[in-house]
Amino acid sequence: MIAGTLSQSNSSAHRRTRSRTAPQAGRDICVTGLAWTTALGTDTTEVWQRLLRGETGIREVPSGMPLRSQLAAAVDLAGVDQAASPYERHVALAAMTATAALRDAERAAEDVGLLVVGTSLGPHLDDESEVSLHAWAEWVAARIGVRRPPISVSTACSSGADAILTAATLLRAGVADVCLCGGIDLLTNGKKLGHSVLSTMSPTMIRPFDQHRDGTLLGEGAGFLVLEPREAVRSRGGQIWGYVRGWGGSNDAAGPTAPDSSGAGAALAIGRALSRAKVGPGDIAVINAHGTGTLSNDAAEADCYSRLFGSGARRPVVFATKAALGHTLGATGAIEAILTLLALHYQIVPPVVQSRQVIQRLSLPLPTRQPLPFNGALGISLTLGFGGFNTCLVFERGNRTAADGEGGRTAADGEGRRTAAGGRGRRTAADRATRAVQRTGGM
Repeated sequence: MIAGTLSQSNSSAHRRTRSRTAPQAGRDICVTGLAWTTALGTDTTEVWQRLLRGETGIREVPSGMPLRSQLAAAVDLAGVDQAASPYERHVALAAMTATAALRDAERAAEDVGLLVVGTSLGPHLDDESEVSLHAWAEWVAARIGVRRPPISVSTACSSGADAILTAATLLRAGVADVCLCGGIDLLTNGKKLGHSVLSTMSPTMIRPFDQHRDGTLLGEGAGFLVLEPREAVRSRGGQIWGYVRGWGGSNDAAGPTAPDSSGAGAALAIGRALSRAKVGPGDIAVINAHGTGTLSNDAAEADCYSRLFGSGARRPVVFATKAALGHTLGATGAIEAILTLLALHYQIVPPVVQSRQVIQRLSLPLPTRQPLPFNGALGISLTLGFGGFNTCLVFERGNRTAADGEGGRTAADGEGRRTAAGGRGRRTAADRATRAVQRTGGM
């Protein structure tokens, strides 16, 4: 569902919308700001370092209900009354994170021409107030000072990624010059109970792509990005985290919860994204996987990656972070878009914590015990949602040169932004990032 300035539509109409708009030549879509709220914190560099050290935000979060697991990845909402209604907590978390993204981009709320936000069911399962699933987006816009009516997206776990996809499409079409987009979801008893009853919740621990995986564990959080066309960034001297080069979606319609077991639906979304970006599988250096830790999802995803990327001379590295941040549902696509940009920025990926024996059907490298450096300019992030939603985003590394603490600076600092071909420059950023982790005891 997409609501707001776009009309509400069913899933098939949504797919047609996503594939209809032709890109305008020369209008590069830049990511100039990003921010997140996660179970490991809110500071971008600090959270990234904790991920590189193999830390996890999953802990016991008692629910008072007989669930398959009481483990989850909860965030610390400083300044927000924990007794507040689910709607108030939802809006507060979204507004706080969105404001931080604007600050990172050195933009003000009045600069925003369009706000696009995504969530799965938001607080609807646990709040008795009878308001639409779109109302929260209007409250967020009002709270942060965005004047134009917002667009809200609800495509299950693909919501955050689809918010970015929608924003990029509208930016390229010239609808706005500055877009604030992202996703959010909170831990609620309704969501916990639902996943427990569906048996998608792990009774032990989430282990993405592991031979002994037995389900996922939920998390909460938010991720927001600021998108601008390159000409606007250049005119104000802004810095660029990266570029949204391509996007693609599909719906495999295999069932209400399980993905297409062949991975064909995911492969279709990736193929459309690569085609829009005008690149091939051999150009991709890193893949941020959905990696829920469920039997069906990880098998379908592994088959998809192995089929598309496993036969080339250059095999991209795969990483997944739900064992550290939990499955944040409607926020996951936005949070993992940020993770992909950071991986490209630092030229290294964190280990997939808890996983030890990677399934054989995944033929690409996946680090399980320590960070893995790589070399390249392009990466993809894939999200798979209930209802068959598949969304893929293609990112290219940018030229951001601001101080980054111990995370290391991008290779572009000393070498300039690499082309899409990439793959032959020095691993200076990866070396610095790896040394930073070694200094903090993570390797």
